[in-house]
Amino acid sequence: MEEGLLKKYEEEDCPGCKVEQLKRSNTGIPVKPVLFISVVTLCASLPISSLFPFLYFMVRDFHIAEREEDISYYAGYLGSSFMLGRALTSILWGIIADRYGRKPVVVIGTITVLIFNALFGLSTNYWMAIVTRFLIGSLCGIIGTMRAYASEICRKEYHALGISAVSTSWGIGLVIGPAIGGYLAQPAEKYPSIFSKESFFGRFPYFLPCLLISVIALAATVMSCWLPETLHKHNKIKKDKNNFQDAVEGTPDESNGLNMSQNTNHSERIAPSSQKSLLKNWPLVSSIIVYCVFQLHDIAYLEIFSLWAVSPRTLGGLSFTTSDVGQVLTITGLGLLLFQLLVYPLVERITGPVMISRIGAVLSIPLLASYPYIALLTGFGLSIALNCASMLKNILSVSITTGLLIMQNRAVSQEQRGAANGISMSSMSLFKTIGPAAGGSLLSWSQQRQDADILPGDQLVFFVLNAIELLGLLLTLRPFLQEPEDSDNIPKSKHNSLDQENGMQERLVLTELP
Repeated sequence: MEEGLLKKYEEEDCPGCKVEQLKRSNTGIPVKPVLFISVVTLCASLPISSLFPFLYFMVRDFHIAEREEDISYYAGYLGSSFMLGRALTSILWGIIADRYGRKPVVVIGTITVLIFNALFGLSTNYWMAIVTRFLIGSLCGIIGTMRAYASEICRKEYHALGISAVSTSWGIGLVIGPAIGGYLAQPAEKYPSIFSKESFFGRFPYFLPCLLISVIALAATVMSCWLPETLHKHNKIKKDKNNFQDAVEGTPDESNGLNMSQNTNHSERIAPSSQKSLLKNWPLVSSIIVYCVFQLHDIAYLEIFSLWAVSPRTLGGLSFTTSDVGQVLTITGLGLLLFQLLVYPLVERITGPVMISRIGAVLSIPLLASYPYIALLTGFGLSIALNCASMLKNILSVSITTGLLIMQNRAVSQEQRGAANGISMSSMSLFKTIGPAAGGSLLSWSQQRQDADILPGDQLVFFVLNAIELLGLLLTLRPFLQEPEDSDNIPKSKHNSLDQENGMQERLVLTELP
């Protein structure tokens, strides 16, 4: 009887059920879905950081700043316009993903990057650049949606792999994005033998890096068309199920076990969780708060690291060139990729997402405290120490982030997952608008107090970063951070075995049917 009803439900045109069938039949590593997730996420992350190497020169060429000192002021607004757009619309895109599906949001996002990032590279004035960047941020709801999608397209034992693919691709995009912008911007000046000043790329010196990213977005758009939809659409199924229950309840046969009290208890148990307020879901809210604290730390660290590395030795920096910084970030990204794909899923399976986040925060504190002493090294020793420290720091940061994202997805049911990730993205974006400005101001202030008796120079910067890291660590402890209830720990009497594997609330009715 159960198999017949289950087959009936899954034969309906429900894309989510088709994915569940596919997951049950394919127990191996989901290579193709993870590859698609990685490419689409990379497409969304590249526009964020690719402009920073040439942002100063782009604003200068717009001639909007009356003085040279004002260029950074206008550049700051241009750089933050993306995050502002994303903060305003992330919740909306999450709601749309929950109502109409993950795939439409992903396709719209990749097309947005394809069109508006190219237009950004063709900007002829400051306000055109502001508008196009804002539109990229506000119309691209990929990241929050992909977090939900990654946990739905993979079997539960591969949830960590799917989420880590999102985090890793995001991190790699933030690493190679500046390389694309730095090496391909102003090609007529850097590669005069290939591009002349009278050529198209000479007249639009910042279009080439944007064009390359748009080409990647085109590939992601094609790939996203092949993505299977994971959202369940059970309107007809629920109607058939209710009719079947009404028919059974109308019979006098008590042996079916479907009396009124049983149905009342059952309806309470399978009430759609979408009726519950997300803001009253403390496991979700607490994990988002902790996530935002660590994201504030991470974005401030990235801003400070780049500025600290290129600062002169007299100010406590490393006197690196932009190429040196790019090389460090490239090595860091490669190490991060290998760790997330090969090591993180195994570690998370052993320790759990909360514990791995705590371990990452604990190890990050002494690591950050060592940075001022790394600056005392020179030559090959400095290169080895800095590359190892940078790689380890980013591995720990992404491990923390991935663990918290797993918690967020496990804290809500599928019909709320898009909205929950939208809230997470909006909150994180607001924090990320603060981090770069605060980090740059903190570094500037610390460099003015090289001879201070307490925490001189860059020691102050990394002390403040560690203070934020310590705050995040404390928030991962009880009673603040509450772990979501794992469906594997729920007694079997409350769940059908299929629900334990797939988490489909609609199938709970099977436990009550004869």
